[in-house]
Amino acid sequence: MPALATKPNILLILADDLGFSDLGCFGGEVATPNLDALAKEGTRLSGFHTASACSPTRSMLFSGTDNHLAGLGQMAETISQNEVFQGKAGYEGMLNQRVAAISEILQDNGYGTYMSGKWHLGMTPDSLPHARGFDRVFGLLPGGGNHYGYEPYLDDGTPAVKVLPPIYVEDGNFVDHRTFAKPFYSTTTFTNRMLGYLEEHESTKPFFAYLPYTAPHWPLQAPPEIVAKYRGRYDDGPEALRQRRLAALKREGLVDENVTALPIVSTFEDKPWAELTDEEKAVSSRKMEVYAAMIEVMDAEIGRVVSWLKETGNYESTFIFFCSDNGAEGAMLEALPVLGEEFQKTIERFFDNSLDNIGRYNSFTSIGPAWAQAATAPNRMYKAWITEGGIRCPALLRYPNFRNGEISHEFCTIMDILPTILEMAGISHPAPEYRGRKVLQPRGRSWVKYLTNKAEYIHDDNAVHGWELFGQSAIRQGSWKAVWIPGKDAKWSLYNLASDAGETTDLADDEPERLTEMVRLWRDYEAETGVVRLDPDQAFALRGYGFYRGTEQ
Repeated sequence: MPALATKPNILLILADDLGFSDLGCFGGEVATPNLDALAKEGTRLSGFHTASACSPTRSMLFSGTDNHLAGLGQMAETISQNEVFQGKAGYEGMLNQRVAAISEILQDNGYGTYMSGKWHLGMTPDSLPHARGFDRVFGLLPGGGNHYGYEPYLDDGTPAVKVLPPIYVEDGNFVDHRTFAKPFYSTTTFTNRMLGYLEEHESTKPFFAYLPYTAPHWPLQAPPEIVAKYRGRYDDGPEALRQRRLAALKREGLVDENVTALPIVSTFEDKPWAELTDEEKAVSSRKMEVYAAMIEVMDAEIGRVVSWLKETGNYESTFIFFCSDNGAEGAMLEALPVLGEEFQKTIERFFDNSLDNIGRYNSFTSIGPAWAQAATAPNRMYKAWITEGGIRCPALLRYPNFRNGEISHEFCTIMDILPTILEMAGISHPAPEYRGRKVLQPRGRSWVKYLTNKAEYIHDDNAVHGWELFGQSAIRQGSWKAVWIPGKDAKWSLYNLASDAGETTDLADDEPERLTEMVRLWRDYEAETGVVRLDPDQAFALRGYGFYRGTEQ
């Protein structure tokens, strides 16, 4: 496709662990007027898919190819503690050199490139965002951090919260978070930095702005006055919320009116809502109130960026894309074997998780598996699961002359973003060689023809898509999806998502020939992408790294 009359500006916004039904425009009760307005003007994507966890998804976004090829075959945190993955191609634990990053390609083609937010694609000098194509960077390198910048230290001078160390970079330099201007709140600070970069941008060039927030990733923290707006909203529990959202999704036309959802499954040490004491219910619902407040704040900050685009005359020339990186997080932090007993001791020593303090700078909580399943309605389970609750995510886009005011139910993936942007900008992908090294072609497909009504679909029914993470595996062709989850007597299950988006009915026994073919396609995908094959015991052992127990099938 020839370049558009002028190359478009690009604004990519990522939420962190946002569920499918959390936004107002996706059936949720959380106040998200700015994203709702973009959705009304643009296109909502009900069939958008990612990986089931943070960094694998980001590697797919930046490379346009599978995470097992791009360097995050497993999360770096998993690779470092499991020898079976170490030294394997595609398991470098960072965005590897076999791919050309979208930021690098756009930088080479005259774009000003800016990032503010979470990176999670490497911490070595050659894997930092500044080294992978960004002109200006304010980046948090690990998978998350305290949203208020509160980082207690041990007696030896090291950060107390080992799982999320406060490692930040500005451009190509590491910086001490203790020097940041106060008040600090992650979502607002990331927005401020991005707006500063855009203000300094040379107006004769197009820009690529990448704004990956850490909200609503744990620890749950938000301004008390926003939390107060949701007081009492969740007092009837997660199953009631899941059903309300499912009804809203149906009314909006985001899911089929006949779709059913599995009841919420109790996982980890999470007790059913009906078995909780009044005090336990109050604590649980307060966590959800804070989670909702984090989403509302993120929406307000996105509104600031959209206002800047309008005030500066850039709105009509900017392709805006928003999505979550995976499903809502369902981990109970205190029950995760990968974090260990020392993590719980750290929480008890340095943080106050009493009811009235939940959500403040010195609290450290997560919503847990039941609320996460409400957040992913009508899908099954949540982040780290290869079921739809882990990989089917809210997404929307807005750009003039594309399909606008619509809901698209087309299957699509985050790998499609890179080829879409390149086609919009009239840029060819540099494969097979880039900057003196061999690089891979994208596996994703451009949406441009579909969004300009020149094609009826993005991926045809013969296209095959695979997922594998934390020992779980899935393969999809058309509306058929086969899933393998490690556990006692584990076996492949089969679902027809066209009639069963909630993955409620296993058709493996009814469709044996279809299942055999799907497993064959899985083996082909496994070979093509270099998935490290695990025996059942190895796969089951990864359940703690995936923030699930592996027994909730």
